[in-house]
Amino acid sequence: MSSRAIPIVMDAGPLSDAAAKANAEAHGHAHDDDPSQPLAGPAPVFVRVGDTPIDEAEIAREMQFHRADDPHEARQAAATTLVVRELVRLECERLQLAVEPLDGETEDEARVRALIDAEVPLPATDDAALRQYFEANRTRLHHPDAIRVRHILLAAAPADIAARQRAQQLGEELIGALRAEPDRFIEFAMRHSACPSRDQGGELGWIERGDTVPEFDRQLFMLKPGFAGLTVETRYGHHVVEVLERVDGEPLSFEDARARIAAYMETQAQQNALHQYLHILAQRYGVEGIALGD
Repeated sequence: MSSRAIPIVMDAGPLSDAAAKANAEAHGHAHDDDPSQPLAGPAPVFVRVGDTPIDEAEIAREMQFHRADDPHEARQAAATTLVVRELVRLECERLQLAVEPLDGETEDEARVRALIDAEVPLPATDDAALRQYFEANRTRLHHPDAIRVRHILLAAAPADIAARQRAQQLGEELIGALRAEPDRFIEFAMRHSACPSRDQGGELGWIERGDTVPEFDRQLFMLKPGFAGLTVETRYGHHVVEVLERVDGEPLSFEDARARIAAYMETQAQQNALHQYLHILAQRYGVEGIALGD
């Protein structure tokens, strides 16, 4: 049986009282407002999956992919992601599942896909349920929104905090310069961008939702035409972004929407089943320092 690779979504439960207290003491008052700041000395460990420690340095690195107004919320989400990742790895090893990443797929994504295929059955959907969903969500069903965008990628490795800070600072300087002299975008792209699009002045062309990595996609479609006021951060670094045009998609008919609705309903049902399955894995292997959401 084959299945679509889907992301694992779990609510980030709170750190245990002991872990939260120790976490605050380890960071001290200097880090009360930003727990992602690097720690002095060996990174402490408050979270474990079975015998596997997940230290604060790992959590801090993962936080860049879980932006939130409150950095403590970002930490909770990052810790949960790492716990789930380790649970999936352990279960794939226990079941001796063959994991071969497909093109463009990470090893973690391949493990999730293999585990879903082996342990989480793909639910069926009937036509009546599809039509019911269509009627209740007509205003939300439309052809993909699209934007035409250009960018300057200021590359920095995910784990290199200093390089990412330098990239962000340079990006903010470029944004300030472009506000005064917008015609210099092509020049700046050719001089600074680490993306091959620099040869086209940073032009990426028309992009629909889902065409780029999730963290870039999510932030792009929140932007209005013009320069983004802040850099857009992704796993690749910081991006200076200008939205050139934006087109909102037209409403879909039921026939056009059928496949999309079926995929969404299957994914939601499978997410629910996977959510329950992950709680079983948490009990099987033991999780310390954080509670997975219900």
